Amino acid sequence: MVNSLSLRPWLMLRAIPGVGDAILLKLVQAMNSPDTVLSATQANLEDVGCRVPLIDAIRRGPDAQAVKQLDRELAAVQHRQIAVLTYLDPQYPAPLKTIPDPPPLLYVQGTLLESDRQAVAIVGTRKVSSAGRVLAEELACELAEMGFTIVSGLARGVDAAAHRGALAGKGRTLAVMGCGLDRTYPADHAALRQEIERHGAVLSELPLGSAPHSYHFPRRNRIISGLSLGVVVTEAAVESGSLITARLAGEQGREVFAVPGFVKAENSRGPNSLLKDGARLVESAQDILDELLPQLDAAFRERLGDRARGALPAMQLGPEEAMVYDAVSVLPQSVDDVIRRSGLAAAQVTAVLLSLELKNCVRQLPGNEYVRL
Repeated sequence: MVNSLSLRPWLMLRAIPGVGDAILLKLVQAMNSPDTVLSATQANLEDVGCRVPLIDAIRRGPDAQAVKQLDRELAAVQHRQIAVLTYLDPQYPAPLKTIPDPPPLLYVQGTLLESDRQAVAIVGTRKVSSAGRVLAEELACELAEMGFTIVSGLARGVDAAAHRGALAGKGRTLAVMGCGLDRTYPADHAALRQEIERHGAVLSELPLGSAPHSYHFPRRNRIISGLSLGVVVTEAAVESGSLITARLAGEQGREVFAVPGFVKAENSRGPNSLLKDGARLVESAQDILDELLPQLDAAFRERLGDRARGALPAMQLGPEEAMVYDAVSVLPQSVDDVIRRSGLAAAQVTAVLLSLELKNCVRQLPGNEYVRL
């Protein structure tokens, strides 16, 4: 349930003109809480980089109409028993805190568990072929049986197949919506949504009442990839939201997987283009497990038993090597990106990258970029 007293300052701050999600998060991180931001002096706000128009807006606060609207939202989330996690909540998904633009607020129906950190996203076209639907369901089912949480977007086609496969595998699944949680989109997935809430969670960063506008979905995709260790694209056109999700996954340091398809088929062009760009080829769930195994916690690997034995790469990595290896993606990344993601000093990263090259773990590309092998 929602603690109205702790949530209200977040909604108050978000309701101020000029305070978008990025600015909201920056202010809260700089000043430790939304209450501190709302009560800050002009000097305090200047110290964290605010300019005069924004300072004036914050000190005025939201107008009366906006306050009425946020109070209605507080009442609605209470009535619908929707949990609203703020970026500072202990229950906020830790993987999302590692992406460049995490949502300040996350609306949740269902349950989020610590085990959901071992997650794989499966995405693709809404106009999936019969064979593609079966493959997505089988991949999701087998991964769920291994213990992975399956993440997708509740859309028709591949998304729905992924959720259903996870449920068939007696596993957990998370659906990230491109609208407010007071709506179900598409409407004919209401029963599927209820099953997901019983065996996982439905999530959105959008306030209640938000319609499923087309511009919400590309931004929603960063949450799908951010919650996951890797993203699998099954069938998709070259110009599709699924490839946006794959690109975001690479930028976030997540693994990118693709299922190859017939070269003349429109829905194979997306995955095939990802494979040409360095995505990992997937023919079975074991291919995904083999690639993700070094990132899984020891207890998860132990539960996998024989399936995990022999799948770990032969190289033995030290602590710093493991940190840098995890920071390198299957898509090209600059040294600066690797430094930022690893949290190590530039000199350390440079030395470790050389060591990883010698161990055939990474490859240097022209332009001083690196990819994981």
